[in-house]
Amino acid sequence: MAKEEALTFDGVIDEILPDARFGVVLENGHRIIAYTAGRMRRFRIRSVVGDAVRVEMTPYDLSKGRVVYRERGSSPVGGQRKRR
Repeated sequence: MAKEEALTFDGVIDEILPDARFGVVLENGHRIIAYTAGRMRRFRIRSVVGDAVRVEMTPYDLSKGRVVYRERGSSPVGGQRKRR
């Protein structure tokens, strides 16, 4: 049996929830609950409300997803960090 491919959508974080979960509004207008992917946790990539993100979802449950990428420069607060 072949594994189903994940669906990828772009969206914007609109709410921060407990346990590293986010409310994300997709480009098609649907709202889902998403959690951060393992690599984002490993490299401590922070996400805030208003960030543009890429979300992967399984075709079996279209109400939940995984945040796999945060667009650079989309953070409304904090701005650019200085490198040392």
